[in-house]
Amino acid sequence: MSGELIFGINAVESALQHDPSNVIELYIEIDSQNARLKELSERARDAGVKPHGRDRAALDRMTGGARHQGVVARYNAPEPLAESELPKLVDLAGANALFLVLDGVTDPHNLGACLRSAEAAGVTAVIVPKDRAVGITPTVRRASAGAADRVPFVAATNLARTLKTLKDAGVWLVGLVGDVDASIYSIDLKGPIAIVLGSEGEGMRRLTREACDFVARIPMRGGVESLNVSVATGIALFEALRQRA
Repeated sequence: MSGELIFGINAVESALQHDPSNVIELYIEIDSQNARLKELSERARDAGVKPHGRDRAALDRMTGGARHQGVVARYNAPEPLAESELPKLVDLAGANALFLVLDGVTDPHNLGACLRSAEAAGVTAVIVPKDRAVGITPTVRRASAGAADRVPFVAATNLARTLKTLKDAGVWLVGLVGDVDASIYSIDLKGPIAIVLGSEGEGMRRLTREACDFVARIPMRGGVESLNVSVATGIALFEALRQRA
């Protein structure tokens, strides 16, 4: 059967709101008293999608036991944007262009949380490498609370080339690392910029770091050596937002 399964109230609600023509089927838990599930059923009918009742055990089997909140949909997910579309996104955003580059994040919950922060910060697009990194999966959609459908997403075949495309379009690259003295709070984050972070374990790859115009750290106290990538993403993005206010 075509399409992928997405689940969770926020993920399914976002698909019905932003891309209803690609929602193929909807499965709702029978006899649920959750008012939001009833609202989803009504929205689906308005979009021409007939809801199908299933018991919780059937939904558990469909999702492999994942936390689905009583709703599962079969969805034709759109393809990620091509790297060639980045210059157009930069032009449209102008001085407000703000990109998030995640070099090798593999945990779907981390990517989902990063997308959620990116959507809240008004990020122009999120860029990840196509290989050795997680893409938009059902778990990512659920963790993003619908942000996966609202933030432009680019899966780059060649991340180094993509970073050069951004620089050629007038975007400054600011990398977050832990082994420098410069603080993220001392960097000018106004104007077209991309904030670049590495993977959860190994951090930023050498070529990615060398492509950055500036590198900085998040000042920390205590014995913790590093922050979760989604936490670091939120801090950096909202510092950029603060500076642009």
